[in-house]
Amino acid sequence: MRLLSLGYGAGAGDESALNFCTDKVRSTIRNEVNCKDVPEGLEHIAIDMAAGEFLLSKKTFTPDDLDGFDLGYAVKQIQQGDTNTVFAAGEGSLTPEQRLTAFINYLLNYGRAELNAYRRIRW
Repeated sequence: MRLLSLGYGAGAGDESALNFCTDKVRSTIRNEVNCKDVPEGLEHIAIDMAAGEFLLSKKTFTPDDLDGFDLGYAVKQIQQGDTNTVFAAGEGSLTPEQRLTAFINYLLNYGRAELNAYRRIRW
């Protein structure tokens, strides 16, 4: 569901890669916080990290699968009073591949500091 909300429709052939990425992220988080399962408060981070892992593997091994993945529009500014939203379409000198790489890095690293709140001491 998260990949779909990001603009990537996973196909039937993506199931094993998605399972691998999910297992990998869950194992990483469990090892980092020293718990038997991913704490409920970290599920949203695990989902984004798994999406980032999946997109990174797609970008590395089958980049043609990401041709329809559009990162051309990013929100530049949001103003709440009198609602004003500005999109940064084509802004900056980043190529589409650089924008994809930055987005994947965001997914992989966002919320890492929250893992500290769930960390348990190992003896």
